[in-house]
Amino acid sequence: MKISHKRKVQRKLNKRVKASLPARQRPVKSKPVAATQPATAPATSAASALTPKQQQVLDIVKANPEGINPKGIGLAAGQEDSKAASWATGALKKLAEEGTVERVQMAANKVIYKAC
Repeated sequence: MKISHKRKVQRKLNKRVKASLPARQRPVKSKPVAATQPATAPATSAASALTPKQQQVLDIVKANPEGINPKGIGLAAGQEDSKAASWATGALKKLAEEGTVERVQMAANKVIYKAC
């Protein structure tokens, strides 16, 4: 490999790394809230804050009160057998953080999810 080509490749890689680093955060100046504005509701319902995928996963979990594993959720949603579990895992993590579903560890590598 020629040295000039090697340098060119390294330069491109360095640019990509610099672009992916977070930019400097500027402080956000907020305007003071006037006393005449009505107060917003303190908490919105959890169902309205969910993405369509999370809502679909939550509906499947609620339909199975005895619990269901991620692969079963993905298959119920119509995903392929090979990627059913990975499709459901992201939404399940978010729902578990919010407390909407409960994660139950059955064995060393067996997990089921139940609606709270």
